[in-house]
Amino acid sequence: MRANSCARARAWPSASPRRSVSCSRASSAARVADAAAGPQGVREQPGETADIGSGKIPADIPSEFDPDNDEFPEERHTPSLLEDVVHLFEDTKTYLEAETAFQKSRGGYVANRLKSAVAYGAAAFGVFHLALIALTVGLVIALSPLVGPWLATLIVGGLLIVVGLVLLRGLKSKIDDIRSAFDREEP
Repeated sequence: MRANSCARARAWPSASPRRSVSCSRASSAARVADAAAGPQGVREQPGETADIGSGKIPADIPSEFDPDNDEFPEERHTPSLLEDVVHLFEDTKTYLEAETAFQKSRGGYVANRLKSAVAYGAAAFGVFHLALIALTVGLVIALSPLVGPWLATLIVGGLLIVVGLVLLRGLKSKIDDIRSAFDREEP
């Protein structure tokens, strides 16, 4: 005789609380039989063994599971289509609530980091601007002994205007590229 897989896989009683879920009628009977057994599988009544490892099972436990047996109808409840749809709706609602909460926290995190990035960017821009002013003043001071203060100022100012015009031309070409991307008509 072959024992039910649920009955074979049962552990011996321990101090931890047992769950009341069973796989079948056979495992329910095995649970009752195991409750009477000691920790080594020896029963109180002489002549009966509960040695699960050897494959011997008591005579009152069936050797196979009969799915058509309606002795325990409450264990065989199958949900209807309506119940499945209701559970699906509830699960979807829970998922959407969790996803919304996640995206809100993510947006808050990004907004916080964006504020910090803008602050650091503005500070860096200010420091670079001051550095360029210092270089310009230093260049005027360095050229003053060679060509005089007025001519040094005109040379440095003229060079800065030329560099500014080159950068402005690059900016205009990039803006024209963006404009042309939006002006194209798709066929």
